[in-house]
Amino acid sequence: MKKKKIKKLLLGLRDFFLITLGSAIYAFAFDWLFEPNNIVMCGFTGLAQTINRLVPSIPIGLMVIAMNVPLFVIGIRLQGIRLLFTSLYAMLTSSVFIDVIPHIHQFEPIDDHLVVCIFGGALVGVASAIQLMVGATTGGTELSARLLKYKFKHVSIGKLCLMIDLTVIVIYTIVYKNVTDGLYAAIAMYIASISMDTVIYGRNSSKVACIVCNNGEKMKETLLSFDLGVTEVSARGAYSSENKDMLICAFKPSKVSLLKKAITEIDKSAFVIICNADDVFGEGFAECNPNSL
Repeated sequence: MKKKKIKKLLLGLRDFFLITLGSAIYAFAFDWLFEPNNIVMCGFTGLAQTINRLVPSIPIGLMVIAMNVPLFVIGIRLQGIRLLFTSLYAMLTSSVFIDVIPHIHQFEPIDDHLVVCIFGGALVGVASAIQLMVGATTGGTELSARLLKYKFKHVSIGKLCLMIDLTVIVIYTIVYKNVTDGLYAAIAMYIASISMDTVIYGRNSSKVACIVCNNGEKMKETLLSFDLGVTEVSARGAYSSENKDMLICAFKPSKVSLLKKAITEIDKSAFVIICNADDVFGEGFAECNPNSL
């Protein structure tokens, strides 16, 4: 029992460390790349800025809080009270870092805004992904996307964030009548969505090989010796009408060269298809969780 409590405590400390790291990266991207170059980061802050331009009497900060309240209520119902604590901590630490970093160092504007969008978007995506993987968000776009994921399970979290941000960008462009800034923001958010998906789903990505050969038994023994799961399928060549052995196995990308070498040594005439598998779950891989990211 004591070991379980210690393990739970260590996991909790790890999660809060990762949330802090994500907040630091997010704030660094904002202070270094977005703020000095006047590129909007979208999300609920960008939406609040746009509404404030139309209705100046409504404070931006109050508007952001008001838009996040219903999301937190829904999020707590779906993910539990932990979401409230972790996300409040994420919002607090990111805000502190955003205010503290300029006192440590003042960043100068960068002439090439395209470079700013690429690196800024990549950093924001990594920061958001780190926090999402431990069940936290800074609210706004990421929290909205996480809740939408329960409904649209087939859409990646990065694409959901991108769709929300693009909607904000369109509203921003119409209100401010600044197409150039809107396009730069769209580039940054697109890069952020790719970066986010890469961090979240990249760890589960694998390769799948379909091997059609004449010496299936030896091929199977070799693949099993690599500690790979193998499925045998009976096959027949359409042109030759000869019976063939077909083996299907999933493996980590690091084993591609090892697999190719083994296959060619056993059967040089083997027909092999190796393709990417974005998500593999089961024994030896990730666990299947229908409500995961």
